[in-house]
Amino acid sequence: MNDLSMHILDIVQNSISAGATRVTLTVDEAPGADLLTIVIGDNGKGMTPEQVSRLSDPFFTSRTTRKVGMGIPLLMDSARQSGGDVRIESEPGKGTEVTAVFGYSNIDRPPLGDVANALMLLVSSNPALDFLFTYRYNGEEYLFDTVDVREILGDDALKDLTIIRNLEEMIKDNMREIRNC
Repeated sequence: MNDLSMHILDIVQNSISAGATRVTLTVDEAPGADLLTIVIGDNGKGMTPEQVSRLSDPFFTSRTTRKVGMGIPLLMDSARQSGGDVRIESEPGKGTEVTAVFGYSNIDRPPLGDVANALMLLVSSNPALDFLFTYRYNGEEYLFDTVDVREILGDDALKDLTIIRNLEEMIKDNMREIRNC
């Protein structure tokens, strides 16, 4: 995968396939600590310890539509190549949390990519789901929650392409503003 936002899309798609109704995404850029951390959590069906232990195997997948699952193994490779790692915590009936840590300045770290676009693609494709996005840069924080959007703009707001585009630009502007503080 060319950038980390593609990994985010893949992992969140797994959350959706696992029946999640709430997905949390945290991107924490900490150049001073030389770390980039991405945390994706959900309230889906979760996995057994045995399933979690097999996630690094590209030939293990719970999907019936294909016989390989490359998302987690590729994410693990990307994290490890940059001096980081991936941790997965899951419990049946409670959900899953994937934490990927990367060396921020490591030359082998893939670029972050367009996280705002990836997020809004997921939101517009799944307007009934709740998404909470937290972006941190050097301790400054920005939150975007689809629950708030629905409360302010109405239940159908996340089905409106014009609103989706405006929300994406708002997220990008807020991320830029935090990076420029």
